[in-house]
Amino acid sequence: MTIIDGKKVAAEIREELKKEIDKLKSENKPVPGLVAILVGNNPASESYVLGKSKACEEIGMITKTEKLSSEISEKDLLELIQKYNSDKNYNGILVQLPLPKHINESKVIETILPSKDVDGFHPINVGNLVIGNDTFVPCTPAGIQELLVRYNIPIKGNHVVVVGRSNIVGKPIANILLQKKENANAIVTICHSAAKDITYFTKRADILIAAIGHPKFVKAEMVKDGVVVIDVGINRVSDKSHPKGYRIVGDVDFDEVSKKASFITPVPGGVGPMTIAMLLKNTFKAYLIQKSPPKADQPSS
Repeated sequence: MTIIDGKKVAAEIREELKKEIDKLKSENKPVPGLVAILVGNNPASESYVLGKSKACEEIGMITKTEKLSSEISEKDLLELIQKYNSDKNYNGILVQLPLPKHINESKVIETILPSKDVDGFHPINVGNLVIGNDTFVPCTPAGIQELLVRYNIPIKGNHVVVVGRSNIVGKPIANILLQKKENANAIVTICHSAAKDITYFTKRADILIAAIGHPKFVKAEMVKDGVVVIDVGINRVSDKSHPKGYRIVGDVDFDEVSKKASFITPVPGGVGPMTIAMLLKNTFKAYLIQKSPPKADQPSS
């Protein structure tokens, strides 16, 4: 059994991006920029945005965080997004979710320019992903694919079973891996709470991706020997022996399932670190697209 080390792979990606940005600096060229917009004071959101800012600084990206009151109006938030849509110093715009209930998340996502939507949530980018066009892919699913590729885990022709159907993980990773492309071309099944017997599906997985938000949901008897397990879950469970009074576990019963798996991601330290790494990668991609000369509509005569 091999543990898939997301921290190690994320560090490799950051180093690769840092070399690219150092090269830009040596040529006196502008560097990529990312603005994060944080509404309210949700501790988890604040911690996540801080992690993104630190990662940007580490590789030499411009970074800025707009911290806004939870009382901000939807109109004012949309106007701020429009301001950054027009700001050439910032190639990526990230609005940290969730938002206060009085703000329409769909309207916020749709206000971000698709070319600056480094989260990959804009309907145009989602549509491009589904039909197989090059686009910004949501960061956690992109990180899952990257882990499979960097650990040389075969994807083509293998049966991938995704447990969970969220717009952030389940649906996009299914669409990524079923495309007739390199590092994809899998047979993909999505299963969820409506399944009468979810084990029927999970036991047939060559690659099992658990993103259901239920601590230790996947048990050893639910998987076959040699399965590759990608655990996306991040769940707090009470633990009085821990200094914080809780510990973080995934959607997979790691201790038991790891005995049958050929590869498995730990929680924490597996998929989690990859999310920020792929956000940086998307921001660099946005920079390259925005700095490229526009393509002519017609060939020159």
